[in-house]
Amino acid sequence: MTADFSGQYPIEARQGEIERLHVQAAAMAPETERMLDLIGVTEGWSCLDIGCGPGGITGLLSRRVGPAGRVVGLDMNAGFLEHARAVAPGNVAFKLGNAYESALPAGAFDLVHMRFVASTAGAPERLLAEAKRLARPGGVIALQEPDGTSLNCHPTHPAWDQLKAALLGAFSGVGADLALARRLYHIVRQAGLAEVQFRPFILGVRATDPMVDYLPSTVESLRGTIIGLGLLTDAELSAALALCRDHLRQPDTSFTLYTVAQVWGRNA
Repeated sequence: MTADFSGQYPIEARQGEIERLHVQAAAMAPETERMLDLIGVTEGWSCLDIGCGPGGITGLLSRRVGPAGRVVGLDMNAGFLEHARAVAPGNVAFKLGNAYESALPAGAFDLVHMRFVASTAGAPERLLAEAKRLARPGGVIALQEPDGTSLNCHPTHPAWDQLKAALLGAFSGVGADLALARRLYHIVRQAGLAEVQFRPFILGVRATDPMVDYLPSTVESLRGTIIGLGLLTDAELSAALALCRDHLRQPDTSFTLYTVAQVWGRNA
């Protein structure tokens, strides 16, 4: 995310965080591909992914734009970028930088994309202003942002409720907005984009799915923030993680992830 964030980005770059992000990206890939289909991303496009992390979306874009196109990933985490560069195709480059002031050339991209950036980095209007500077006239700016309240499990379990409350509390405690999805269409329209589209989706997960550990593993990456804010003690958190993981692996348990709002429009 960005060094300009008024609070503190709560996700820790712990061992296992890159794997968590790759599992998340793989689960969301079909819906992301559908959005890219609707946008019309194709061979020869120049694309920018802001907050690219270890490269979860850059690979999808790389295959679409082909050798005649290019993809740039921007992130402030050098460790993520080192991992991304090691596996990137030849038409993908990565830049360490600030999402609010990227120092990339103006009007250079057919597509500027962000996923789970505006909700966690803060000041979405400023992020959109930089995205508009970077997109060519008529280029597309696309965002994917979550509504964290739709994290729901059935059958219910106290440990799930504890971890969900801790996750939402950790983000809100540093000023992030995990309900941004509800306002995203309005924010994008207010930014002056044309032909604004709105497409929400939600993912369901069962005990046998790769995303089964999503809530516990995300909370693991928030451990320092959760304890620092006094939301749970270390012992309480460890106990809740163990109980929740056991519950999620029961064959009759299922849960829904965030509702994700995909919103995109054209740069006027």
